[in-house]
Amino acid sequence: MKLPLTFTFLFITSLCFAQRQNVYFLKNNGKHVDIRDSADYIRIIREPDSGTVFFNILEYYPNGKIKTLGKTSTIDPITLEDQCITYFKNSNKESVRTYKKGRQINNAYDYFPNGKLYLGREFPDNESPYNDFEGNYLLTDCLDSLGTALIVNGNGHYVGYNNDFKKITEEGEIKNGKREGLWKGRFEDIHTRFEENYSNGQLISGTATLDDGKVNTYAKTRSVPPQFKGGVQGFGRYLSNHIEYPPYARQNNIQGHVVLTFVVEKTGQVSEVKVTKSVSRELDAEAVRVLNASPKWIPGMRFGSPVRVLYSVPVTFALKGY
Repeated sequence: MKLPLTFTFLFITSLCFAQRQNVYFLKNNGKHVDIRDSADYIRIIREPDSGTVFFNILEYYPNGKIKTLGKTSTIDPITLEDQCITYFKNSNKESVRTYKKGRQINNAYDYFPNGKLYLGREFPDNESPYNDFEGNYLLTDCLDSLGTALIVNGNGHYVGYNNDFKKITEEGEIKNGKREGLWKGRFEDIHTRFEENYSNGQLISGTATLDDGKVNTYAKTRSVPPQFKGGVQGFGRYLSNHIEYPPYARQNNIQGHVVLTFVVEKTGQVSEVKVTKSVSRELDAEAVRVLNASPKWIPGMRFGSPVRVLYSVPVTFALKGY
């Protein structure tokens, strides 16, 4: 059975080359897989249209229905540019957003699975913050699934849902596009209910109650990502001081970016290190080795409690003189 499968893969690769496009099989967590049947979706990157420098992105669900239409300035990983449209599995529009160098700008719209508009947001087209609460945007519109307006021109009552729109996760008032006053909610995945107070979009104070009865208080932000002690620069120094370039890769001028995913545990320990974008067996193994040996991180926090956080990082192997 191996020969026909190998032949089919080579045939697809040759066909894609002839059409000047790249095909990737991906899981929802961004991990690359080799077999189409193992993928959650398929990504196709095609050459730029006439008059533009951006590549075309087409993503499909396994059943062949369109998932994403957009533009990117890089191939792998992608850097979204201009308008990007995503679709639910039922083919209804999920979102319409605009990007610049991978960052959302201008107006963005999200939809309910039934096709009706859910949210309207306004993002800045520069680095100046509009709203410091997890998004850097103004919330301009919110509607229910029947089309009744809850927020108009940045004022009203917001209702947030989980990913499948079956449960309300949080709600509160919006004034001039920003969170204001008392907000309440519950996130089932972390067994936590909370109450928060905002002023002009800024979190003043929060209280979270876990199902086991533990109560946490917090301020300024409900979520803090994990961090290597010494920050990004410290992590870069750790990698450069501990990576040993594999002799075979050096002799054969093998270079590239190995992308790893890993979990930062509640204790700060690194675990579950996996390669999501491979370069070669030797470089992959060295990147995994060094990350497994990492000292403890400062753990991520959510609602005042340490949480397990899935993280992704590229590890670059480059030879001087090439």
